[in-house]
Parts: sequence; C-alpha cells; structure tokens
Amino acid sequence: MDTLSALPDGALASPASDRNAEPILKLLRAHLPKSGRVLEIAAGSGQHAVAFSSALPGLSWTPSDPSPEARASIAAWTAEAHLNNLQPPLALNCLDETTWPDAPFDALVCINMIHISPWSATEGLMTLAERVLRRPGGLLYLYGPYREAEVPLASSNEAFDASLTARDPAWGLRDRDQVVALARSHGLTLTLRTEMPANNISLLFRRT
Repeated sequence: MDTLSALPDGALASPASDRNAEPILKLLRAHLPKSGRVLEIAAGSGQHAVAFSSALPGLSWTPSDPSPEARASIAAWTAEAHLNNLQPPLALNCLDETTWPDAPFDALVCINMIHISPWSATEGLMTLAERVLRRPGGLLYLYGPYREAEVPLASSNEAFDASLTARDPAWGLRDRDQVVALARSHGLTLTLRTEMPANNISLLFRRT
C-alpha cells in the first residue's frame, strides 16, 4: 500500500504516483486517441490526472473516486494545475451503478484498483466499460500487479498479496487470465500485455 502525505491545501501526495506516472504516460501516449474523452477510475490522489491531462491536452480527462478524501485531493491538485481539459472529479463507485455517468467515453484508465478492492468491483468495472465505451476500438487500460500462470510471482508481489489479504480477505492480486476472460464477456479484447516497473504490468483492452 502506498504511503500518502497530506499537503496544506488538502491535496494528498503519493510517492508511487510520482514514480510510475512517466512509464504509464509513455504507454498511454502511444495508445490513446489524440482527442476524445477519458474517464479515470479510482484516481486516488489526483496526481496522475494532472500529469496525464497536462501531457495530453487534446483529451478531456475526467477523474473519479468513491472516496471523499480522494476527491478533495483531486480537486486541490486540479485547482493548482489550471488545466482546461481536466474535469472536476466524479463520485464514481464501481459497486454502485447509480453513480456511473451516462455519457460515452473513448477510453477508461484504471490504475492500481483491481487488487485493492473486492472482485465485484472488477465485475462492475467491466460492466461500466461495456456501457460507456460505445465505439469500436474504445480503450480500457489497466495497471497493477497480477498473478500470471506463465510468470513466476515475484517475492515482493507475494509479500504484497499477503499484506492485502491480511488487511481484507476480499482483496489480493488477481489472476490475469480471469480478468481477461471477464473482459471478453463484456465485449473487450486484450490487445497488449506489457511489463512495467516494480513487477507491475499494463493490460490494454479494445471494445469490439
């Protein structure tokens, strides 16, 4: 779990977000459309939202998080950034369809949520993606650690998984193939799997 520091203006500072923003941005830059609407799920502190919307000015970026504390942090980072393409945070909860937006999006970005939530949240995420990614080729981007049958689990990820399940038995590293199968059942096809720093991976799905 990341250690967050509270700043005087109400923003939260995440060291992990600072570390992984650049490698994630490099991949997003290569695969996101030049223009369109992006919905970020479980945006946390809001640092990613600012970094990505600043670097990708052609995209309208909408962060979301079910946590009021996280949304306050996102709003604080947003106010400081003064970016015309960064929208106010939504109180979106993957477990509550009444909080989901009706508008279509060109891409969904979800970083480090699937393992820190119950499996039902991943099911909700895939249902949401099917609903709002209405155009063929719409992108769902996932980032985080996974269990993979063909890849030995790193000792750091094994320890991380144990710490997650100790905190909440419904949490923990997910099996990549189960996530891929769930996505497929919602009209999303895995098009890219790529290794990322600190034993994480990125999974890119396209709406069929």
